[in-house]
Amino acid sequence: MDFTNKIVLVTGASRGIGAEIARQFALKGARVAVHYHTNLAAAQTVLSSLSGIGHLMIQADMADSAAVSRMIEAVVSQMGGLDILINNAGIYEEHPVVQVDYAAWQTAWERIIQTNLIGAANAMFCAAQIMMRQGGGRIVNVSSRGAFRGEPTAPAYGASKAGMNAMSQSLAVALAPHKIFVGVVAPGWVETDMAAADLASPKGDSIRNQSPLGRVAKPEEVAYAVLFLAAEQTAFLTGAILDVNGASYLRT
Repeated sequence: MDFTNKIVLVTGASRGIGAEIARQFALKGARVAVHYHTNLAAAQTVLSSLSGIGHLMIQADMADSAAVSRMIEAVVSQMGGLDILINNAGIYEEHPVVQVDYAAWQTAWERIIQTNLIGAANAMFCAAQIMMRQGGGRIVNVSSRGAFRGEPTAPAYGASKAGMNAMSQSLAVALAPHKIFVGVVAPGWVETDMAAADLASPKGDSIRNQSPLGRVAKPEEVAYAVLFLAAEQTAFLTGAILDVNGASYLRT
């Protein structure tokens, strides 16, 4: 997989899966725009870790439609275009229906759907306008096993990722005539700082044992799948959803 001189925007790239995706693209020759929301220091650390030159750091609130548009415009104006969009940014908040009150329930749904689904949809729309003018491009969305397996204590998160899957497949059909190809990677548990507390807790072994491999994914394993779908050679996989969950949830 060679991404020499490709311009890649990775949302949510200041840590975890997004940071590893940014690093892997840079290792393969891409120029990477590292998006972050609030964690400037973490984004600077990721930016400084990237191989090669010509990278960019950019801030935006994915829940703000105007900010998403400005982010895409800034990448294009400062980097000279946009070849690949990776929608990785997202938030996870628990809001068990048996515990929270109605106000908390509404707030959680509005915040999570706006960030995880509508923010990604807005980024896809803005990126697609650029890619159509350029003659093509790639979009890879990072979904979740929770879209299929369910998220009983975080139903808005599960719904946002299920919506992302459906949106990705709809736009894969709509954008294919413009040589814009859309794929989805759906990880299960991943060894990131967000998961560290759960993995170190008494329930850590049960989480790891959800997979017959007896462990959770490493960030680079998810990143490899993202790069695979973003590669020139995998255009005919447009609309595909790749499960990266170590056989912890199987579907047909």
